[in-house]
Amino acid sequence: MNTIENIELEFLKIEDYQELKEAMVASYVTMPDSIWKEEQIKKLVSEFPEGQVVIKINNQIAGCALCIMVDYDKFEDNHTYKDITGNYTFNTHTKDGDVIYGIDVFIRPEYRGLRLGRRLYDYRKELCERLNLRGLAFGGRIPNYHKYSESLTPKEYIDKVRRKEIHDPVLNFQISNDFHPARILKNYLEGDNASGEYAVLLEWDNIYYEKKNKKASTVKKIVRLGLVQWQMRSYKTLDDLMHQAEFFVDSVSGYRSDFALFPEFFNAPLMAENNHLSTPEAIRELAKHTTEIVQRFSKLAISYNINIITGSMPEIVGDKLYNVGYLCRRDGTTERYEKLHVTPDEAKVWGMVGGNKLQAFDTDCGKIGILICYDSEFPELSRILADEGMDILFVPFLTDTQNGFSRVRHCAQARAIENECYVAIAGSVGNLPKVHNMDIQFAQSMVFTPCDFAFPSDGVKAQTTQNTEMILIADVDIDLLRELNQFGSVRNLKDRRKDLFELRKK
Repeated sequence: MNTIENIELEFLKIEDYQELKEAMVASYVTMPDSIWKEEQIKKLVSEFPEGQVVIKINNQIAGCALCIMVDYDKFEDNHTYKDITGNYTFNTHTKDGDVIYGIDVFIRPEYRGLRLGRRLYDYRKELCERLNLRGLAFGGRIPNYHKYSESLTPKEYIDKVRRKEIHDPVLNFQISNDFHPARILKNYLEGDNASGEYAVLLEWDNIYYEKKNKKASTVKKIVRLGLVQWQMRSYKTLDDLMHQAEFFVDSVSGYRSDFALFPEFFNAPLMAENNHLSTPEAIRELAKHTTEIVQRFSKLAISYNINIITGSMPEIVGDKLYNVGYLCRRDGTTERYEKLHVTPDEAKVWGMVGGNKLQAFDTDCGKIGILICYDSEFPELSRILADEGMDILFVPFLTDTQNGFSRVRHCAQARAIENECYVAIAGSVGNLPKVHNMDIQFAQSMVFTPCDFAFPSDGVKAQTTQNTEMILIADVDIDLLRELNQFGSVRNLKDRRKDLFELRKK
């Protein structure tokens, strides 16, 4: 091989046909009848020019990739090469297609080993993302199968290739390029005796694909979080408390935040007016404010165009006392969430009981989860939410000592790593000398990420100063989570041994 002076990826032109033909003849020694005719290449270049590319080394064609765009659902699972190409006419290509189907990829023998094929596949992936298509697909030959066809079924053969017990140059290459086998295709390519006319349907999913939405609304990919580190102070009335809450909503919305997160029991200062009552009675009086607080927050969410997570408040349902919060969306809808695990202190001092509702919530920024304080220390809950599609977990908390804060902080960070999601925690600071069982607070609000190359190495996106009233603004990129799930150094969700265990809600 001559010295390589330059390597270029170019669109295939019909003027290149003669040189392309020579490259095909050199590449398909064992399948000489597979040479594409000039009129077929002309059809591909005319119908889908951006789908046909060549790699040139020193201005000479060294490799080529041909493809079409198809409406994937129109083809049966067990299609043949003739089916997908319209009997080699490429009439199956449509501009309204949702999947790029690979027709051919080849590299001249003298240029193999330079990973040129990887460049061609990378181009297809980039094209798929640029055109917002579901993914890539093609029928992959298994040219070594004829050596094992008498002892192994195609499925057994593929399993052994994946476990590296058998070397198959084509299939090994495709799997290493992130394609996954979907099914066996029988009688796929006529004359492919080396593969027994079997092929493996290989697919690559575009994690950035967005289904066309007929509505004007769209799900955001860069989401801005606004965390409120709330100062506990005396408030004489509910109006005073909500005036302070509106100040923070106004502040974080001024930075165009998509969410405002308040802490657990942020309204506890209002219990001071009931100090003459027993502690269980005082918190039940506080619960009488909850309905109005939620209504006011909902109005703020609409007027400031922000989704508000109200932290938590006591609420009486029937004769039971719960710790609950509300998601007030900016479209005016509200959803309720409950603390499922109350602390021993909450049960002993207040007579509070745990709720039963666990779910991920849809928002205009994707799916989110909300766990109140102690619930973040139970990994099963956030794993269930992750299985429901959660991208961001919000944890409103209230802790009195650094010990309690450390439990919430470290457990929340673990949830980000194991569930491949962002976790935002917000707590209260300061003292409430006139409220029993709520004397002191310790907090540092934070946003956690997974620990991989696209994220901070320590998994901390942003954090406040400890024990100081302030807000925290942080942007999180949802697409990075999609990349992590598919291509991360470790893949905590995909690599679970579901053959050994399962987790489900009752």
